[in-house]
Amino acid sequence: MKTIDELLAEGVSGKRVFVRADLNVPLADGQITDDGRIRAVLPTVEALAGAGAEVIVASHLGRPKGAPDPAFSLLPAAERLGELLGKPVAFAQDTVGPAAHAAVDGLEPGQVAVIENLRFNPGETSKDDAERAAFADELAALADVYVGDGFGAVHRKHASVYDLPARLPHYAGYLIATEVGVLKKLTDEVQRPYAVVLGGAKVSDKLGVIDNLLEKADRILIGGGMVFTFLKAKGYEVGASMLQEDQIPVVQEYLKRAEEKGVEFVLPVDVVVSGGFPDLKAKEPTHPDTVPADAIPAGQMGLDIGPATAELYAAKLADARTIFWNGPMGVFEHPDYAGGTRAVAQALLDSPAFTVVGGGDSAAAVRLLGFDENAYGHISTGGGASLEYLEGKTLPGLAALED
Repeated sequence: MKTIDELLAEGVSGKRVFVRADLNVPLADGQITDDGRIRAVLPTVEALAGAGAEVIVASHLGRPKGAPDPAFSLLPAAERLGELLGKPVAFAQDTVGPAAHAAVDGLEPGQVAVIENLRFNPGETSKDDAERAAFADELAALADVYVGDGFGAVHRKHASVYDLPARLPHYAGYLIATEVGVLKKLTDEVQRPYAVVLGGAKVSDKLGVIDNLLEKADRILIGGGMVFTFLKAKGYEVGASMLQEDQIPVVQEYLKRAEEKGVEFVLPVDVVVSGGFPDLKAKEPTHPDTVPADAIPAGQMGLDIGPATAELYAAKLADARTIFWNGPMGVFEHPDYAGGTRAVAQALLDSPAFTVVGGGDSAAAVRLLGFDENAYGHISTGGGASLEYLEGKTLPGLAALED
């Protein structure tokens, strides 16, 4: 795929450049709680604007149902982008209508506009090729050049990600180039030992990546809500913990394959439990208990890996040369259940390995728990996209950027 540096070498002054970014930031009462994805696209936007391009930034936010919804407006993201750029950013209150055309027509070289949430138009996410194509045609009318830089969306076959690049000269932005380079280090250019830490709620979300990593990783450490399906698969009782019983046979087969291939599967030796799920808004103390992983009492819910497991996992990561981490070890949003996630985040910092935090909740946890995100090798902006790449899948948004 051609890169933005090649585009800049060709010259962009006076050209309208459509940047498909990922401004899908978390909001609470209309306020951005984590602006990491906006900051991630800054190098691309600044380089284009600095070279005299008229920059049109587009993104989705949340899951509106193909129609305008004020709760999912990109206005807060546009305002924050302007603050980070240190200059005004125009905002269009539609995607391809009069407001969008007026905002784009009003741009001077070096200026930036953000158009409204792409998912306000049903053509963006439609499974009907013709409907997506029609929306892509309307988007293409806004610009002369396309730059793909929304890594968090490249696993989606959406109009602005997949169909639009075919209609304009297309290039990969700095973020996508960086993300792809990092993922190659996790698949084709691995330094060993290669350790993978997987957490999160549902084991079903990680089956594909576990399947593929059994061919690549040396160690796989499991935490989060998904771990209780693994513990149950080993014959342990898990109390009231999250459990996907229908996945137990698959998990048992993976554990068997790991043993046959010499891949070390590491599960918790202790678990932090409570009688119920904590209130994440009030964050009141919940008086948790720590129990052996093979002795979770009936009625108790596992909400984090325990301190002995945290020590074990840190030891398993200490000599690694490559570490990929995707998914928290527990309910990190509550201080009573953040210890395991904090320990893994610290273990990555203490390791000499090339460390990759795989986006999503893992990246949010690093920031929420106060770690210096610049101290990690890479923090991905796309959890789902990273996982699908590691599963060996073809990502539509990357394929569309290739010539």
